[in-house]
Amino acid sequence: MQVPLLRLQCGCNSYEWGKVGKSSAAARFASATPSDNFSIQNDKPYAELWMGTHPSNPSKDLSTGRTLLDMVQDNQSLMSTAVAEKYNQKLPFLFKVLSINKALSIQAHPNKKLAEEVHKRDPKNYPDDNHKPEMTIAVTPFDGLCGFRPLGEVAHFLQHVPSLRQLVGEQEAKKFEEAVKGQETSENESKAKANKKALQAAFTALMESKPEEVEKMAPQLIQQAKSEGSSFAGSGVQATSGKELSNLMIRLNSQFPNDIGLFVTFFLNYVKLDVGEAMFLKADDIHAYLSGDIIECMASSDNVVRAGFTPKFKDVSTLTSMLTYSYAPISEQKMAPSDYHFCKLNSAAYSSNSTASLYDPPTEEFSVVRTSLNSSGSKITFEAIDGPSIVICTQGDGKISIGPKTEEIKEGYVYFVGATAELVIESTGQGEMVTFKAFCELRGKEGGGEKTNGKM
Repeated sequence: MQVPLLRLQCGCNSYEWGKVGKSSAAARFASATPSDNFSIQNDKPYAELWMGTHPSNPSKDLSTGRTLLDMVQDNQSLMSTAVAEKYNQKLPFLFKVLSINKALSIQAHPNKKLAEEVHKRDPKNYPDDNHKPEMTIAVTPFDGLCGFRPLGEVAHFLQHVPSLRQLVGEQEAKKFEEAVKGQETSENESKAKANKKALQAAFTALMESKPEEVEKMAPQLIQQAKSEGSSFAGSGVQATSGKELSNLMIRLNSQFPNDIGLFVTFFLNYVKLDVGEAMFLKADDIHAYLSGDIIECMASSDNVVRAGFTPKFKDVSTLTSMLTYSYAPISEQKMAPSDYHFCKLNSAAYSSNSTASLYDPPTEEFSVVRTSLNSSGSKITFEAIDGPSIVICTQGDGKISIGPKTEEIKEGYVYFVGATAELVIESTGQGEMVTFKAFCELRGKEGGGEKTNGKM
């Protein structure tokens, strides 16, 4: 029987928002594996390393050159019969490293029903019929926009940013303020529904602004940001200072001059993640990534509905109609990891403060474990699960083993781990060794019941 440990060669996409040359973690990780068609160019941006079976950029087995998709379709035991049957012989998740140098689009990913509709209507711009919930884990300090702000903050900005109010329109701005006043945090179902309706109306009014009006208002916004400095936008809001907002406006305008996305920023939470922090985005959640290197895991789909900060296809009407218009403070956008219990750390690992942290979003297709081994000889053993995994090392040196098969693993190395295999990772270097392991295991029998893979 084939030992289910395969070293992967993974493709790296070059988009203009990516980090340049060797400053891109995605490029450095890709270059760690031999390839005839990839070498880092110092002046070229590198944005995404893809790990999985998605046909847009499928990973390959390094030793044979076969795609991972071919291999799991030929041998469904690599994923487990249950996972293979449920997800049509394809890996249910897509694992990525993103290296972000400039803003990438104001966007959302459609739910399953909408994905099927837009794919049927426009397969060129929507290549998949699958939904795309996704999770972001910071590898370096990261900032981005995620979800709608608390309504009181939106109302604050409508009062203190004249160019924003002009684009939304005086009538719509007043209607929003009157609808949410005193009800910004109401838990009453009918009030919350009315709040979402008011938010949708104001946001849609902004997004439907005429391009010439945006071109006219954006310079006024940037002038206000520069002249007011720390007092910009009424000194900001509790979560984001005026100075921070001022600097953000100037930075984003330098990347996308006079873009509608500048104004969208006042509707969305500005989120900063330290290394190891994470956030989860449900289907239909609006967001935009601004800078940093991240690990990203998502359902296997490449559907994106864009409406700002992008030269690509924009679909404003679909975006404004699809969003949930849920609103919450930044603290509710982040997700906290828990200790991962279906593994064993040896005594050396415990003594050196090594950790195994589980990022467990409310979706069945994927979860991720981040391991940190802090001394040579520290070791972690992952118990067997009835589903596939992909492991990437982002820092350090070590060994990865399944049964008698042991391979080297170091920064940028990526491995596929088949179902029902006990996996051992051991640090052999002097510094910290960091790995991320994405995996899928179905809930109970017939896809029902509780999760069974040690998730809390």
